[in-house]
Amino acid sequence: MESRVLTGAPAIRGLPFIRKPAARFTASCGAPALKSTGTFNDGGNLIWRNQLRPAILLEASAAAVVSPVTKREYLPPCPAAASSSAEGSDSSGPVGFFQKYPAIVTGFFFFMWYFLNVIFNILNKKIYNYFPYPYFVSVIHLFVGVAYCLVSWVVGLPKRAPIDSNLLKLLIPVAVCHALGHVTSNVSFAAVAVSFTHTVKALEPFFNAAASQFILGQQIPFTLWLSLAPVVIGVSMASMTELSFNWTGFISAMISNISFTYRSIYSKKAMTDMDSTNLYAYISIIALIVCIPPAIIIEGPQLLKHGFSDAIAKVGLTKFISDLFWVGMFYHLYNQLATNTLERVAPLTHAVGNVLKRVFVIGFTILVFDFTANWYWYFHCNCWSCNVLLH
Repeated sequence: MESRVLTGAPAIRGLPFIRKPAARFTASCGAPALKSTGTFNDGGNLIWRNQLRPAILLEASAAAVVSPVTKREYLPPCPAAASSSAEGSDSSGPVGFFQKYPAIVTGFFFFMWYFLNVIFNILNKKIYNYFPYPYFVSVIHLFVGVAYCLVSWVVGLPKRAPIDSNLLKLLIPVAVCHALGHVTSNVSFAAVAVSFTHTVKALEPFFNAAASQFILGQQIPFTLWLSLAPVVIGVSMASMTELSFNWTGFISAMISNISFTYRSIYSKKAMTDMDSTNLYAYISIIALIVCIPPAIIIEGPQLLKHGFSDAIAKVGLTKFISDLFWVGMFYHLYNQLATNTLERVAPLTHAVGNVLKRVFVIGFTILVFDFTANWYWYFHCNCWSCNVLLH
């Protein structure tokens, strides 16, 4: 309904004149604008758009004379002011326990990372004792993790993040290095003791520092090189005195160090806004595709000939399948926790935590496997002595 000015009509006495609202009020709160189509001579009165009509105005003129408007009308607050006040009230709400104590949450992430890694290493080495096929086991590790990610995406925990060709090009080098480092680590685990493999892999910070200076061009302080010297000397002494030493296990562990170093380099170039859970899921899928051909070529004929049958004859089909499933699940979960922990701490803190993790793994594996070996020999020796005495 257009606004009109009543011109040429008799003046309406006692009618309160409707003033135009201030510009500040109109701009902030969105009051209806006024439009004039005539002059204010001869007692003309202005009528707001969609508010008053001439008939209503003329009928209400008598009531206006008798009882003038003296009551102040209430104006509702502007939407902007209401929203700002609501935000202020929300910000002053109670803070949750995890937001109030983030250090406890970070410590829990570290604990679960170490705990799952210890279980993975113990179960992984037990599998290699009766099924020494590291390429196939590496594929199983990634396959179980990929299946877990696909089920999580179907359920919606988490929701799958979209990926484009540009991000895929950035993730392929990361996944290739991840696959190579994973396979060579498993080759070393199968060839030598778990403690020795982790001792050699403790050199990973040294390789990271070397790559940062000679490849990325970052200057590493001399004091940092001095701090890494005891690690290098300790690994050298452990290699010379290791009873289970062989060159296959040692060289595989060193290749794993180099591969994970390059993975760190490419990861810096592939920094993205995608969350760590989805990012590691895509890396696992690509790494699985990379690991399948070498496993088929190198170990495929042996597995079909006697690998599977020998393992089933030793432990049974049910235990064989369950061991492979759980070792793959623990592998994916500990790597996922490591990636989530990296989101909460600085890269240097994560690297230090990774070195400390190897100390826990070495200690627990020595306790588990030495206790198992001692129990095994104690039990068999006692049975042998009993048989001698009885006969």
